[in-house]
Amino acid sequence: MSQKEVKKVVLAYSGGLDTSIILKWLQDEYNAEVITFTADLGQGEEVEPARKKALAMGIKPENIFILDIKEEFVKDYVFPMFRANAIYEGEYLLGTSIARPLISKKQIEIAKKMGADAVAHGATGKGNDQVRFELGYLGLNPDITVIAPWREWDLNSREKLLAYAKENGIEIAKKHLDENGNPAVSPYSMDANLLHISYEGLALEDPSTEPDESMWLWTNSPEEAPDEAEYITIRYKNGDPVAINEEEMSPATILKTLNDYGNKHGIGRIDIVENRYVGMKARGCYETPGGTIMLKAHRAIESITLDREAAHLKDELMPKYAKLIYSGYWFSPEREMLQAAIDETQKEVEGIVKLKLYKGNVIVVGRESEKSLFSEAHSTFEEDEVYNQKDAEGFIKLNALRFIIAGQKRK
Repeated sequence: MSQKEVKKVVLAYSGGLDTSIILKWLQDEYNAEVITFTADLGQGEEVEPARKKALAMGIKPENIFILDIKEEFVKDYVFPMFRANAIYEGEYLLGTSIARPLISKKQIEIAKKMGADAVAHGATGKGNDQVRFELGYLGLNPDITVIAPWREWDLNSREKLLAYAKENGIEIAKKHLDENGNPAVSPYSMDANLLHISYEGLALEDPSTEPDESMWLWTNSPEEAPDEAEYITIRYKNGDPVAINEEEMSPATILKTLNDYGNKHGIGRIDIVENRYVGMKARGCYETPGGTIMLKAHRAIESITLDREAAHLKDELMPKYAKLIYSGYWFSPEREMLQAAIDETQKEVEGIVKLKLYKGNVIVVGRESEKSLFSEAHSTFEEDEVYNQKDAEGFIKLNALRFIIAGQKRK
């Protein structure tokens, strides 16, 4: 489908500078009717201003979609991922990665509802998000036309984008202006949702340079966190958190509450250099306060409720699962297959974990469950009546048999 054949396009629209420029560019370059979709994923900013901006740029009221999808995001995307204890390259909790498939899904649903023949996103041609969005689009509707402006236009720098905005009368937020009211480049590219906030670009492109403390928008620095530890409990059911301090909450409320605890105690900051799916290394800084607490607590409740071999196999599958999410394969059959296996292990993962939060640390101090496989009678170092220590001799000899045979051959 050529540019001239696109009649309606659904744009993932934040209302920010980049997507506002894309909106105007789509109108000019494609002469298409633009439909905007703004997702409220708990990013901590008002989303309704996007409606005003879209209207000001000529978008019909019926073509503006602003959806609160926080509960769906946490329940159907974040929680399943945390059942897997997913971490990419040992540190990254996949906060940006896990939001993209839901945004893609909503764009495709809106396109179907509105009879649109194309979707568009604001991801650059160097990053992972272009892959995540487009694998989502095509996995859900293989016939949809995808428009990726960053791969088509020549506005390939922040300076050019700001100049385009000024030339076309696009509102530029104060954070993009200097003290004289002229366009200025922001020091970071940021993305936020209820799970995390990320920082990339410009000031962070030298991996040897420590970021300014002022960059971190959510968490207290560990040095400034309270001097007194705080204890909380998290109750789990089928591998998902269902209550904090014995107060039952919705999925999004649980994550929001854990974020509040984590922000207060300086929990969840990381500074990493990751391997992007498209090939290059990139430095990113992330704040994932509630997710960091959830990961620690989930592993703690699993430690007493999961069978040893199931737990070990699950840990072996996790890097593959995490890589699939990082690379954009949420809707793939292999991710769904792994999810089914992971979810099967979670049927008995229930109980309470007690945590101590202190200056950037999440410390597990207790766990209990009616489904616990922990047997004090078998584990005690004191006298017991259930375990015959002499049995260990035969166990060791059988496991050492191949070493014994090989050693005899060497003689």
